[in-house]
Formats: sequence, structure tokens, C-alpha cells
Amino acid sequence: MKKMSLTSKIGIPGVTEPTKKCEDLNCPFHGSLKVRGRIFTGTVVKNRMTKAITVQIDYNKFHNKYQRYERRNSKMSVHLPPCIEVNPGDNVRFMQCRKISKTISSVVIQKLE
Repeated sequence: MKKMSLTSKIGIPGVTEPTKKCEDLNCPFHGSLKVRGRIFTGTVVKNRMTKAITVQIDYNKFHNKYQRYERRNSKMSVHLPPCIEVNPGDNVRFMQCRKISKTISSVVIQKLE
């Protein structure tokens, strides 16, 4: 009897494959794009680009002089496969991959609830 694993097709634990199918070559589930590196979590700010979104990442940075943390954020352009549907305000999990364009080097792997 074969043991069931909790990893998805892309090899990341806890990430399920989308039910909708797509023909995008840069989709990690239905295409040939391989993911690697860090996994990020952020909030969608814009989705007006074709097959791409802008995601804001919030983080805390320690300020040594005042011995306190300050809130910072950064924005990244991320590739969005057609099989995943997101709107501004949604939380997404995305991961690094090879360069797809000048500013895009990561891809959405999951929409968080």
C-alpha cells in the first residue's frame, strides 16, 4: 500500500493544486516553470497587468539606535497563472522562480483564505 504524502505537485507542503486548468507555460502546476528559494506571503494591491499582480509585503525592521522595531513594506510584481483568481485585498502565497520578465521573478502558488 502506497503512503499518501501531503506535498503537492510542486513539492511544497500544504499547497494544493488549483481545480481550474490553464495552458500557461509559466504555471508551476500546469506548465514547465520550476519554483525555488523563499516563500513569501503578501497582500494583493493591484491586478491590472496582464498575467501579473502587485503584492505588498509588510515586515518589521529593528532600529538599533532606538532599540525598537519599525514597520516597513515593499511591493513586488508577481506572475499570476490564469488558474488562480485573486482580487485586490486578497492574501496570497508566492515563491521565487527564474526571471520571467524585467521585474517579475516570482509566481503565485496559493490564494490564502
